[in-house]
Amino acid sequence: MVQPIPLLAVRGSDGTSLLSGPTCEPLANFNRDARPSRCVTFSRDGSLFGWCNGHSVSVVRCADGSLLSTFDLPKTSVLKISPQNTVLATWQPYSKAQDSAQGDPNLQLWDVQSGQLLKALYQKKMESWCPSWSADEQIAVRSVNNELHFYENNDFNTIANKLHMQKVSDFTLSPGGAPSKVCVYVPGSKGAPSFVRLYQYPQLGGPGAALANKSFFKADRVSMTWNNKASAVLVTASTEVDKSGASYYGEQTLHFLSVSGETALVQLQKNGPIYDVSWSPSSSEFCVVYGFMPAKATVYNLKCDPLFDFGTGPRNAAYYSPQGHILILAGFGNLRGQMEVWDVKKYKQVSKPQAPDATHFSWCPDGEHVITSTCSPRLRVGNRFQVWHYGGAVVHKQEVAAGTELWEVRWQNLPPGSFPQRAVRYQQEAGPLGSTQPPPTQAYRPPALRHLPPAERARLHEEEPAQNLRPGDKSLSKAALKNQKKRENKKAAKQEVKTDPPSDPAPVSNNQSEPSIGDTETDKKIKNLKKKLKAIEELKEQQTSGKVLQKNQLEKLQKEDQLLQELKELQISL
Repeated sequence: MVQPIPLLAVRGSDGTSLLSGPTCEPLANFNRDARPSRCVTFSRDGSLFGWCNGHSVSVVRCADGSLLSTFDLPKTSVLKISPQNTVLATWQPYSKAQDSAQGDPNLQLWDVQSGQLLKALYQKKMESWCPSWSADEQIAVRSVNNELHFYENNDFNTIANKLHMQKVSDFTLSPGGAPSKVCVYVPGSKGAPSFVRLYQYPQLGGPGAALANKSFFKADRVSMTWNNKASAVLVTASTEVDKSGASYYGEQTLHFLSVSGETALVQLQKNGPIYDVSWSPSSSEFCVVYGFMPAKATVYNLKCDPLFDFGTGPRNAAYYSPQGHILILAGFGNLRGQMEVWDVKKYKQVSKPQAPDATHFSWCPDGEHVITSTCSPRLRVGNRFQVWHYGGAVVHKQEVAAGTELWEVRWQNLPPGSFPQRAVRYQQEAGPLGSTQPPPTQAYRPPALRHLPPAERARLHEEEPAQNLRPGDKSLSKAALKNQKKRENKKAAKQEVKTDPPSDPAPVSNNQSEPSIGDTETDKKIKNLKKKLKAIEELKEQQTSGKVLQKNQLEKLQKEDQLLQELKELQISL
């Protein structure tokens, strides 16, 4: 089987181009568009590529670069191709003419092959602008005035079904084909809780129509994520303000809903915000990155039981490879771009690369390479992108020319199974362009201290190690592990005392008398006095270094002469 070569779309102020493979060779059969593009998109199977350059919208075939259709839509801001490549959806900002009471429709649905306009609709907000299709395009859903309209077989002139519910704020359609399921969110009002419900089309009404229902308070908005098999959905509920004042980012909770009716609140092991939630492509587990920095990352199963804890570290995102065999934990945004590459099967760390100032990360469909980029307007300086192997070797790097900006890089979508899962390689391979592995660094030491052995570096946070939490493995908290270690040390010390044989007393010579009880008591007094004098010396050193002593410590310093006199008298008596 000949494996395809994934394409990479690069959009910037100097135009739009298609590059071939991880090495990013220019595509010979695609004429680079030198005009700046507002948006680009690939079809779900990767066979079509579309973009808008401010003059028109063009759709080409990725196989040979031939033009399929073009549309005179210069104001298009976003576009999307339906799963079966039959409909092109375009959206432009809503505007109202002076002689028009309502304005022109700004959401347009086109036939990709013929270029014919299928339907023009009004969509004032860019949020949730595009209809959601099932994988077989049997149904399409869009939100209209807080209710859901369902269309069948791309017939947008007839509403086949409606979901009548008060104030539907958000929804998400399940991936895959029939039977299609939809997850809807209704915010709470007047003391009533918010709730999320699952429905299976076309059973949308009646008291028992919902497959699952989960209600909760403290939710201003939600994020809903289906797994690939459409068997469960994760709901992250967020509030804008944390009333307890513990977090600047508000308060988040994570809920689990299954199409079989099971619901649960995912119990997280550390307080703080939820940064990212990612499903494994196998749909049997998911990873959550959460907690105050340094953040924790934990993998859970479908029963919401923790399977593996990656410990703590500077991270706020999780990315599974398309094949699901590798997981990358990364810290972007206000973090330094540190990443951890993990073998999901063995839960063993593969590499620890670094991509500073990265604003975008995505996996290549081959499951072997990733791309990181620094794009404008997030960062207007140092715009660049680089493709590298998950082991850390850089395959390609490209910096934009001076005076130009990089806006977006996007891998071509390819059908699942296009690339087989390969064995994870632990051996680090150095590429011709270097590696993303950071060089070993040491803390700065003043010249006057460099001849001394290095002391342990002070840490702001004590990072927790990774640990396996699978059923059967005893998982202990940090305090419990510390107490367990103390008990083991005490037990080992007792065993050493028992196993050591008693030493024979040294023979006493005839001319040496045994020590008297008075001599033993004097030795004890001398020992105690020396101990007190040593403590006074330490206090004097602290006072010299500038430390403010307490009242009782100053009283100890005043007794130094008295203790020295007592020590002298005892030594004379011996």
